[in-house]
Amino acid sequence: MAGPGGEGSAAEAEPEAAPPPMPGLQLVQQGAEARLYRGLFLGRPTVMKLRFPKRYRHPALEERLGRKRTAQEARSLLRCRRAGISAPVVYFVDYTVNCIYLEDIVGSVTVRDHIISVQKSGKDVSSLITVVEKIGEVLARMHDEDLIHGDLTTSNMLLRPPAEKLELVLIDFGLSFISALPEDKGVDLYVLEKAFLSTHPNTEALFEALLKKYSVASKKSAPVIKKLDEVRLRGRKRSMVG
Repeated sequence: MAGPGGEGSAAEAEPEAAPPPMPGLQLVQQGAEARLYRGLFLGRPTVMKLRFPKRYRHPALEERLGRKRTAQEARSLLRCRRAGISAPVVYFVDYTVNCIYLEDIVGSVTVRDHIISVQKSGKDVSSLITVVEKIGEVLARMHDEDLIHGDLTTSNMLLRPPAEKLELVLIDFGLSFISALPEDKGVDLYVLEKAFLSTHPNTEALFEALLKKYSVASKKSAPVIKKLDEVRLRGRKRSMVG
């Protein structure tokens, strides 16, 4: 399964990786909050996400926070799947060390890499309209379930093989939470917009197509888009002030 291994600033990541928590696991990525290992769990291709303790936090706080985030990530993945949103299967959760064993989406490609590949090929970016419309549709369904991802980027979205089938898989719910507030959903979209346009320059039309599909697909889109506009305005004011 492609994608980042944890939330937060990479500058705060632990300097050295510990030995694999289980024989046969290979470290594939380390983020600021967690390490990703790949291997087999009960004979199935698996990605194991292990949260490691941060030394600057009080041990009691770290234990509560780590368990809370691990539990919320597992619940969010299950909530997605119950709503018909494609997300990795949760095989096992170990709260003693705060790790989750997840389905490895073998052969998948991140939406980030897919878009960059199309851009480098010289093809018209309009060929990506169906991809961004799929994203808008899936995010509308997620927000209608009152699930906030918290870290939406094109690196946290996978396309199952073959990519042409456009089966979108959402990953990395480590900062997710439940909220019915349009403000929280608007911020979720704003985070994606900033990440999308910075990672994929000159794609404003694509993101507008994503939002248009979101607006049509979501039953609660009107107040969310209104809040998104307000959040954009606040962001511009902060940029002007410096």
